[in-house]
Amino acid sequence: MIIVIDALNRDRFEDLLDEMYQLRARVFEGRLGWDVKVRDGREIDRFDALDPAYVIGLDAEGHVVSCVRALQTTRPHMLAAVFHEILGGEPPLRSATLWESTRFCVDTQRLAGDGTMKAVSQATCELMIGSLEFCRNAGIADIITVIDPVINRILKRSDNAPYDYVGSTVQMGKVPAMAALLDCTEERIARVRAFSGIHHDVFASEDDVRAILDARKIRESAPKLDVVQGGLECQS
Repeated sequence: MIIVIDALNRDRFEDLLDEMYQLRARVFEGRLGWDVKVRDGREIDRFDALDPAYVIGLDAEGHVVSCVRALQTTRPHMLAAVFHEILGGEPPLRSATLWESTRFCVDTQRLAGDGTMKAVSQATCELMIGSLEFCRNAGIADIITVIDPVINRILKRSDNAPYDYVGSTVQMGKVPAMAALLDCTEERIARVRAFSGIHHDVFASEDDVRAILDARKIRESAPKLDVVQGGLECQS
C-alpha cells in the first residue's frame, strides 16, 4: 500500500518519515556505498527541508518497504544543484508541471525474506504506479529523474522506459548517472499495471495507515513472553 506524505500531513506521520530516512541510510550508504550524509542511522539531506512530497510504500504491518521523493523543479533540486555535470553547462529544465524524482529505493532485505525477488518486483512496481498516479492527480505532466544504468534497465523491463534523456551520462562516484524523462500519462500507468498485474487502488487512506502504525507500536511495546523451564516468564 502507498501513502503520500507532504507538508500538509507530515506532522501526523513523523514516525513514518523517520523510518524512511533509516531505510535510505541502509540502501544508499550501506548497500550502494553512495557518498551521502548519514547521522544517527538516518540519511537526510538539505532537500528534505524544502517540503517535498514523499511517496512511501508499506507492507501489511506498516513497515516502510519503498520510498521516493518528489521536488518541484522551480525550486532548488538535485539535478540543478548536485548533478549539474550531467547537463554539460546547459540550464536545468524548470516548470511547474515538471517535478524531480529522487531517492527511489526498496528494502530488498525485508521483502526478499522468502528467498525470492517477486515481492521486491511487486513493491518496485507499486511504488512506480503510486508515484505516477500521485503526479498525474497533482497536475504534474512529467518527471525528471537522475538514474544509473541498473535503474534504467529496470524501467525498461517494467514497460516504464523513459521517453527521453537530458544531457549526457556522467560518472558520479562509483556509478554512471543520467537524467531521464517520464510522462505521467494514463498510458504509462496502464503499461506498468499490465506488466505487474497490479490492478487495485494502491493508495491507503491516512486514517487506515495511522491505525496500522498505532497497532504496530502497541505490539512492539508490549512485554514479551519467554518460555523457561516450568512455564512462562514475562520479559519487558
